[in-house]
Amino acid sequence: MQLWVGLGNPGPTYAMHRHNVGFMVLDAIAEVHDFSAPKKQFQGWTQEGRIGAEKIVLLKPATWMNESGRAVRSAMDFYKLAPGEVTVFHDELDLAPFKVKVKTGGGTAGHNGLRSTDAHIGPDFRRVRLGIGHPGHKDRVTGYVLGNYAKNEIEQLTDMLGAVAAEAPWLAAGDDARFMNEVALRLG
Repeated sequence: MQLWVGLGNPGPTYAMHRHNVGFMVLDAIAEVHDFSAPKKQFQGWTQEGRIGAEKIVLLKPATWMNESGRAVRSAMDFYKLAPGEVTVFHDELDLAPFKVKVKTGGGTAGHNGLRSTDAHIGPDFRRVRLGIGHPGHKDRVTGYVLGNYAKNEIEQLTDMLGAVAAEAPWLAAGDDARFMNEVALRLG
């Protein structure tokens, strides 16, 4: 079993924020792979399903970004999972918009959701980094990540979400390199 966590903030106000792209990816995966309806659990919402041979639990923490790790820890403890069985999908300032990279471990790069997760489960979880680009100056970061995607970005966003969902079987099978390659090919 694997736990896939999307980072974001709850509520319709935040739905289209760049900071919520982790939630958006989980919604796309759940739809493409016919996961169960969401249920309130582990201080968030979960959906269960299978991708290939793997049972996957999707978790969208309802704890706000800064406390995401509490929900992750709660689900991990319930399912008796190790950090290596957890994948966190999150927005990444230091990656070009709509680029997707995967890595295991590492720092938090100032991302409060990653910082909270790291504090609760340690750094050894897999991260799917979803590029949002950088606004150019650190003084503009907060407004940028907490801002909605622009109308002219929606098509690229939709393509990225679709590519990640379509190629999720490679991620489920643990073939991160193939996953990244196939997503990149789809996005041209």
